[in-house]
Amino acid sequence: MDTEVLDVDMLAFENGGKEARNAVVEGVMRSLKTGFVYTSHDMSQHFLDEVYGMLGEFFSKSAGAKADAVADGTNGQRGYTGLLVETAAISDVPDWKEMLNWGKDIPDGHPLKQRYPHRFFDNVFPESLVPGISNVLENFHDQVLDLQLRFLRIIATGLNVDQGFFDSFVPGGATLTRAINYPAMNLAPNKSHLWAEEHGDINLITALPRATSRGLQIKSNDHWIEASPPENHLIINTGIMLEHLSNGLIPTGIHRVIADEGQTDGRMSIVQFCHPTPWTILSPLPSCIDETRPQLYAPVTAADRLDQVLWEINLVEHNRRVN
Repeated sequence: MDTEVLDVDMLAFENGGKEARNAVVEGVMRSLKTGFVYTSHDMSQHFLDEVYGMLGEFFSKSAGAKADAVADGTNGQRGYTGLLVETAAISDVPDWKEMLNWGKDIPDGHPLKQRYPHRFFDNVFPESLVPGISNVLENFHDQVLDLQLRFLRIIATGLNVDQGFFDSFVPGGATLTRAINYPAMNLAPNKSHLWAEEHGDINLITALPRATSRGLQIKSNDHWIEASPPENHLIINTGIMLEHLSNGLIPTGIHRVIADEGQTDGRMSIVQFCHPTPWTILSPLPSCIDETRPQLYAPVTAADRLDQVLWEINLVEHNRRVN
């Protein structure tokens, strides 16, 4: 029997009484045994329509036009990345997807930018192709980060640490937003095609407010189930860094994106990878260690763990694992 992906109400955790809050925490922790959970949220659907409309306009441009938004030297952390570049760590075949990446700009004199110049870059938006897109995407990033921090307070409660545990080391510009366009496939009868191979994300949690069509699948008990959130709900999945901090109590959400028979349209989604600051030491929480669950992971900096994964997924430009 599959471990079920549950639908929870983040707003009830924020606005309800003790019983309602406890029920949300219990539901989240139970659902995250799959690495996934669906939640209500209060982001405007009209705003999401605007975001997806602008991104759809960008991805419809020619390859040559989109190339103007490439941000060289950023290892896929800013600007446009074309088809057949990012590659799942378990695969030698690049994914059939293109991406636009952005984050939060931080001042040049900020100590994070001085210490990690290879991590913090200026955004490169296709403003000349889609006027107004820069402000809209920056606003989207801020709104989703707010949702992620609020949801992390539920997870912190479930891990028996202070509700604000994640607040101090998440803001700081490391969180990355990625719009992904999966071009349509002309599939033969009874055939399917992987847009993105099986993988887990590196970060704490990933948020997906909406996708334009089906295709996301979740690995549960060694087989695949369709991601099927209620309408206007946020999909949250967990990453490697949260598995590390929780000492394996919350596993990484393994997933893939697949086009199947009869799916003649493409797919577009926007995901936001919520990261701790690079100098954060990822060390398993004492509240997650006991006689039945001894410490599984040694401490490592978030920066070092991310560098390792960027190479594994083929985004280090001067040293690609797969050419």
